[in-house]
Amino acid sequence: MPHHKSAKKRVRQTVTRTLRNKIKTTQARGAEKKLRSLVAAGDKDGAATVLSTAQSLYARMAKAGIIKQNTAARKASRLAKAVKNA
Repeated sequence: MPHHKSAKKRVRQTVTRTLRNKIKTTQARGAEKKLRSLVAAGDKDGAATVLSTAQSLYARMAKAGIIKQNTAARKASRLAKAVKNA
């Protein structure tokens, strides 16, 4: 348990940030699942629209420091490759 005022504030900030990061991560994971299901179904047009959304989500997560820049680029690239080969 924190005893100092600043340490208590850091705990509150960590909880808020963790929730915010978890929401963004869940959104990105959901977009990826949706895209992969559209690719499996053969809907290339639908997958292309979801691809731009997913790439945007990953880029914003990298910018916010939730995931690393290379991780975001790798995931976006793999999704683009999946759509292209569908």
